[in-house]
Amino acid sequence: MQPPPVTPDAPVRIHSPLLTQQWLDLAFIHWAVDPGVVAPLLPSGTVPDTHDGVSYVGLVAFRMHRVGWLRLRGVPYFGSFPETNVRLYSVDAHGRRGVVFRSMDASRLLPVVMGRVGFRLPYLWSRMSVRTDGDTVHYASSRRWPGPRGAHSRITVARGERIEEPTELEHFLTARWGMHNAFFGGAAYLPNDHPRWPLYRAELLACEENLLASAGLPTPREAPVSVLYSPGVAVRLGRPSRAAGSVPHPCRPLWLRRVTFGGRVAGSGGGFRG
Repeated sequence: MQPPPVTPDAPVRIHSPLLTQQWLDLAFIHWAVDPGVVAPLLPSGTVPDTHDGVSYVGLVAFRMHRVGWLRLRGVPYFGSFPETNVRLYSVDAHGRRGVVFRSMDASRLLPVVMGRVGFRLPYLWSRMSVRTDGDTVHYASSRRWPGPRGAHSRITVARGERIEEPTELEHFLTARWGMHNAFFGGAAYLPNDHPRWPLYRAELLACEENLLASAGLPTPREAPVSVLYSPGVAVRLGRPSRAAGSVPHPCRPLWLRRVTFGGRVAGSGGGFRG
């Protein structure tokens, strides 16, 4: 009943995608956090996914490029825009690992409205830019709607050397083959597949943000434990599967029982971990 190991390659190939898109110029910035802090923020039927007993909060800035429906060619203007996500790491009762988005700032209003109405995703309309200067990438966002106004981020990373053999933690933070979300009718799982990430070490030159606090998370007081860069991949998203559901007691798997006790997640009692 243990969830399967994290794999750097997609475990299931999506042959009939619901959506296609490219994720380009990504900065992955992560802080360690106690599972008990993020557990109440996850959809019903999921618990925090952990690596060596620790969960993570990710701030991921990138360029969305040419979003397309089904097998249609991606849209060049409305389907291309900067995006910055605050995300958590989840696993459901079927052992499916994924991410949970707490906020998704994007610069195109139409995709924001479609994402909020059609998929119940926490998309937010923001002024945004992504600018490259050699090996340095600058990301900026300032929220417009629906708020809170004043939520913003200004991030600068410098790309370093290519990572030939990512660590287990680096795979855990980037090789996520689906998302959990509170769709209509309960929590559901939306799978994705893409080529293996090309990853680079990165130096965080600047990070001024309040997106994490606006998403209901503690403000980080320590430096991030991981900063990575990727030039990007082409992505295929599948159709949402049935509700993740919860495992009834007393048949709950040990890996779920281990993280819940008395209505709280074991290991809680603190915020971000150093």
